[in-house]
Amino acid sequence: MRRADRLMDLIQILRDGTLHKAEELARRTGVSLRTIYRDMETLAASGVPIEGERGIGYRVTAAITLPPLNMTMLEVEALHLGLLAVSRADDPDLAQAAHSLSRRLEGVLPEDRTRTPDGFNLAVYPFAEASKGFQHLPFIRQAIRTRQKIMARIGDKRQTLRPLQLDYWGRLWTCIAWSETAKKFVQLRLDQITAIRALPGLFVDEPGKSLEDYWDQHAAGDHSQSGSSDTNGRK
Repeated sequence: MRRADRLMDLIQILRDGTLHKAEELARRTGVSLRTIYRDMETLAASGVPIEGERGIGYRVTAAITLPPLNMTMLEVEALHLGLLAVSRADDPDLAQAAHSLSRRLEGVLPEDRTRTPDGFNLAVYPFAEASKGFQHLPFIRQAIRTRQKIMARIGDKRQTLRPLQLDYWGRLWTCIAWSETAKKFVQLRLDQITAIRALPGLFVDEPGKSLEDYWDQHAAGDHSQSGSSDTNGRK
């Protein structure tokens, strides 16, 4: 398993908010304890809000806060898109201000405090190009709202998808979807999408393909259905 795939699997395990021992994480991903410790450090450094330490356990916290503000997912999305747009402006003063604000915000977003802030678009490996996915946020959010099927291309592979939910993991955005191509739930990394378009027709909930079904499978520990960053259906 590629490291990026394993890190996505770890996020899926930890996202239930409960405490997971490092031994359990190592067993479920088939790696050593030392590898799990390194993976936890990498995820934290990438901005994933992880709490815990060796010998106690780890969990992902859901809250995203900017003291003294509590931010909604939609507000974080707007913040990302706004900073990205301004940072690419022709006005050098505005672009510089966007980068400066990004660094200031990095100081209060959940992350590894030992790391020098690099800005929203410079998350630590393996999510260094996370900002590429920001452009797809409005389109996918609209597709989720209207129940619109979409076609997404990742590399040279295309999938027909029913987008169900957007998630944010420390500057990395993902989308839970039912893949009609792979016939299972997948977890898309938005930064890996190279092209996306709407397809004719809408979708309705069907047994085994809804967001509720995804969470039922996740609660049951069936992570083989939740997918990883390999969204082409390979394990």
